[in-house]
Amino acid sequence: MAMINPPGLLISAPSSGTGKTTVMLGLLRALAEDGLAVQPFKSGPDYIDPAFHRAAAGRASFNMDSWAMSAPLLDAVATQAQGADIVIAEGSMGLFDGVAKPGEIGHGSSAETALRMGWPVVLVLDVGGQAQSAAATALGFRTYNPDLPFAGVILNRVASPRHERLTRLGMDKAGLPVLGVLPRRGDLTLPERHLGLIQAVEHPDLENAIAGYAAFLREHVDLAAIRAAASSRPDGPSSAALPRPPAQRIALAQDAAFSFTYPHLLEGWRAAGAEILPFSPLADEPPAPDADLVWLPGGYPELHAGQIAAANRFLHGLRSHAESRPVHGECGGYMALGEALIDKDGNRHRMAGLLGLVTSYEKRRFHLGYRKATLTAAMPGFAAGSTLRGHEFHYSTILDQPDTPLADVRDAEGATVAETGSTLGNVTGTFFHLIAEATV
Repeated sequence: MAMINPPGLLISAPSSGTGKTTVMLGLLRALAEDGLAVQPFKSGPDYIDPAFHRAAAGRASFNMDSWAMSAPLLDAVATQAQGADIVIAEGSMGLFDGVAKPGEIGHGSSAETALRMGWPVVLVLDVGGQAQSAAATALGFRTYNPDLPFAGVILNRVASPRHERLTRLGMDKAGLPVLGVLPRRGDLTLPERHLGLIQAVEHPDLENAIAGYAAFLREHVDLAAIRAAASSRPDGPSSAALPRPPAQRIALAQDAAFSFTYPHLLEGWRAAGAEILPFSPLADEPPAPDADLVWLPGGYPELHAGQIAAANRFLHGLRSHAESRPVHGECGGYMALGEALIDKDGNRHRMAGLLGLVTSYEKRRFHLGYRKATLTAAMPGFAAGSTLRGHEFHYSTILDQPDTPLADVRDAEGATVAETGSTLGNVTGTFFHLIAEATV
């Protein structure tokens, strides 16, 4: 039995920093205001954008990743659009950017997602400092892969009516539809920190910001043309399944320090009947005493290290659980399970002490990229010998990682990675964020 995919578009750009996210959020909200059920997606391994998408569209947003996800899993993620009138997906980095060596079915580029789903691309172009020349850039993206469906361009940061006229001349000559022209405005950027955008839950006035983006898009973008350009592949299988839960009752840390869990995992856990029991370490809440598993996602523990160290009820409940039942942490959650975390000012904060890991932000070191990990010990939901795909993104430095390594971890090109994760007793942790079990 097949499902009918709603028509969709993928919002992309030649590079990061072009205003793509502002366009995405404004478009999601404007279409929702027009009465459409709008399904957002994010191409690539991003933990932050989907929460903004959900706030704008009122529907959970899901990641699609051709490097980390198998074809059946991508099909299962695509079924989350059932019941929607239109799909709007956001690309990551530049349209064709991905890793050098293929993973499950591709290199992880936004173009691969658009091509697989049949979503025409809307290219957001920052035309500051150029005019007709912008058409050469757009035409290059249009013709780089002739099979890729292409809807048109949105011109961003246009300085004046004259600038618009000149830029349109180039687009007309190249035969590229202009779907919108956004004047230059300095107040339409989202706040950022070292991992990119701040989290949606931390935005001081998110609802008004998104409403402002929608009003701006409505004034300067042809929404009717956007809707008319949307398309998709005709159908897809409906029997594919999302990932299974690692336990029946899962206590999941959820607050400003711990929030990075991929939505398709949580949806898969719930769909299979697992109970997710949220709690807040920052509010000094312990995990549910009858949970089968405690899961600490990534986030920003380094910004709240003193508060975590002082959260005695949380720490006592976590340690009690670990005496007889599994605990797992990812990235920031892994750091919180360790012995200590040293903040950017050099202050040492005692963490849970369930692992010997000591991490520091005093000397920042950038860690970014896909990870393929073959488990050398079991972790919740996966036996030793299983191979997982995930993504790592943090600035911490390991000062001590004394426990038994959890996995042999490689990057997207097959090079060994030092962040092996750890296991001790019932406790496991990884620096990578799990996306899926590997099939190839």
